[in-house]
Amino acid sequence: MGCQTEIANTILEQGADYALALKGNQGNLHDDVQELFTLASEQNFKNVEHQFHETVEKGHGRVETRRYWTMGNTEYLIGAEKWRDLKSVDMVESQRTVNGITSTERRYYLLSLENDVHKFAESVRNHWSIEGQLHWILDVGFKEDASQCCRGYSAENLAVIRHIGLNLLSRDKKTKVGVKAKRLKAGWNNNYFC
Repeated sequence: MGCQTEIANTILEQGADYALALKGNQGNLHDDVQELFTLASEQNFKNVEHQFHETVEKGHGRVETRRYWTMGNTEYLIGAEKWRDLKSVDMVESQRTVNGITSTERRYYLLSLENDVHKFAESVRNHWSIEGQLHWILDVGFKEDASQCCRGYSAENLAVIRHIGLNLLSRDKKTKVGVKAKRLKAGWNNNYFC
C-alpha cells in the first residue's frame, strides 16, 4: 500500500501511531529528508538535535550493524504539513558484511511517535521480522521462490491462494507439525482437508 497520508490518517483514527517508510514517490519530502540526514551526517550531527542507537548482530556467516537516527524538528521540511501528527523523521543505516563483502543501505521513515530512537528501532525490527517469517514460511511450506509462474497475473493470483492456504493451515493448533507437513496431510486425508 505504501507510504500515503490516507494510511497515516487511518492508523491515527484507530488510536495507533504510524512508522511509515519514506520513499522516492513522496517527491520533495523524501529528497528533503534525505538531504537533511546527509548534511547532518557530514557534520557528525554537531549542533543537530537528534537521538542515535546502534545494534550489531552476528550469525549465519554475516555481521549486520544497524544505526538508527531520529530528528524531531519537522516543521521546516517540504511537504511535512500534509502528514497529520508528524513528530519525527528517522533514518536507519544497515551495514551487512558477508564473506568479506560489505554493503550499506539507508532507509528513511516518518513517525507520529515522539522523538524516541529506541521505539523507532523496535518498530523497524518488528516489521522486518514479520516480513522475514512470512517469506520463510511461504518458501519452505509452499516453495514460493521456486515457482516459475510469471505470465499475466498468475504470480499474484498464486500468492493470494498461498496466503489463504497458509491462513487455513495456521488455524489448526492441534497438529504439531510444520506447514509443509500440514499440506501433505491435507493432500492425503480428505477429513483433515475439510
